[in-house]
Amino acid sequence: MILLDRVTKAYSKDSMPALSRISLHIEPKEFVILVGTSGAGKSTLLKLLTREEKPTSGKIVVGGIDYDTLKDKHVPLLRRKIGVVFQDFKLLPRRTVFENIAFALEIAGMTNREIKSTVPKVIELVGLKGKENNYPRELSGGERQRVAIARAIVRQPKILIADEPTGNLDPKHSWDIVRLLEKINRYGTTVLLTTHNVDIVNRLKRRVITLDHGKITADQSEGTYRQ
Repeated sequence: MILLDRVTKAYSKDSMPALSRISLHIEPKEFVILVGTSGAGKSTLLKLLTREEKPTSGKIVVGGIDYDTLKDKHVPLLRRKIGVVFQDFKLLPRRTVFENIAFALEIAGMTNREIKSTVPKVIELVGLKGKENNYPRELSGGERQRVAIARAIVRQPKILIADEPTGNLDPKHSWDIVRLLEKINRYGTTVLLTTHNVDIVNRLKRRVITLDHGKITADQSEGTYRQ
């Protein structure tokens, strides 16, 4: 599902590489946690996976797509296979819950009929039934993150990248979001979660990959956060 083979990313010739000869393999339907301090290379790795950045060297294959031969015009197609959730939600403030989620389908060219059929199912999946007509300002932080997750999965991506999705939430809402990610994973979506939350990492007992100064320093099948 995700394969990196000796991937290096340097933003300039004079600086230390953000990633240095990273190799990893993530199977379909895995739930993997990526940890590391600020500057460890997590953000760079995610940008490589979504093709916001290109590697300096090495090979990347995601969902059977070889990035070496991926043309720029096909990048939007790649991104339909990868849902991304951010710490700061990135919702459209003047659109309702329904409209925020529908927007992802509109830009994919789906018909109004398909949208009206699909969006309510995803709203129910993320536990927001009854909130369809609310605006982001009328929701709690946890509810806003649920909308963001719904928008990320409404096109049924094979992979969901959750980049610090609990960073702005209190402990209760953080665990609500983590449980939702586990639910999505059970439906068959590969989940890659980045987090600084030691409690979440240690209690989940999932595969944990630790990055430090651009290198993988640990890859544990039922890992803990080694600070």
